[in-house]
Amino acid sequence: MTTLPVRTNMKILVVDDDPDLRDLLREYLSRHGFSVAVMHDGDGLAARLERERPALIVLDLMMPKVDGLTALRDLRARNDDVPVILLTARSDEIDRIVGLEIGADDYLGKPFSPRELLARINAVLRRRKMPDAAVPEQRENYTFGPFVLDFRSRTLTRDAQLLTLSDGEYGLLRLLVNHAMQVLSRERIIELLYGADSDVNDRGIDVQIWRLRRLLDEDAQSPRFIQTVRGRGYIFVPDGQHADMVTG
Repeated sequence: MTTLPVRTNMKILVVDDDPDLRDLLREYLSRHGFSVAVMHDGDGLAARLERERPALIVLDLMMPKVDGLTALRDLRARNDDVPVILLTARSDEIDRIVGLEIGADDYLGKPFSPRELLARINAVLRRRKMPDAAVPEQRENYTFGPFVLDFRSRTLTRDAQLLTLSDGEYGLLRLLVNHAMQVLSRERIIELLYGADSDVNDRGIDVQIWRLRRLLDEDAQSPRFIQTVRGRGYIFVPDGQHADMVTG
């Protein structure tokens, strides 16, 4: 079998206390074109990232010394936006939710197939890449509620306070703003953002929607701006009215 060439700048850092799993993932991901580094726990992760910069971290939740949630919380507190996929036991639902709340990009329950992890890695990297989001737009700022979306600097502020947005989150918010008061299915959002042949899945969109809601609303469970239209998709409602009043 021909080994795929290493992808330029595509290093995956696997942080897990299981040596057998580390070896398995290093071999499998290397065969699929990634350069793979490993750590046995989260202790020293921030210092490691100062020396070498991975494209993505696969981070185990339960580890001795420094666990995955603590390591992730520390990264996000430092405003480090490196993509992270959490590995969790299937019973750790609360920890998975906390992980997403503090900045994980996806999660995968153990035991899992390396092929599924590979698919999730590619999907997260695709979401984060957002090639057209890097191009500043010469258009006027968009204001909704207490928020201002600046297309030139690709930033979002609330009451003049700068909020942290990844490229993927900015691209999704821009898309929703550009289609305000229009219902967009998950499939349509994926097509518009990443193309019809993308491997990004519905859950990836749901995670980013959820993140934006946490930025825009005090209660993400009762969203004002990004509302769900049951059975159809999502709609951006700039003035906060109910989406069930919208047609089309």
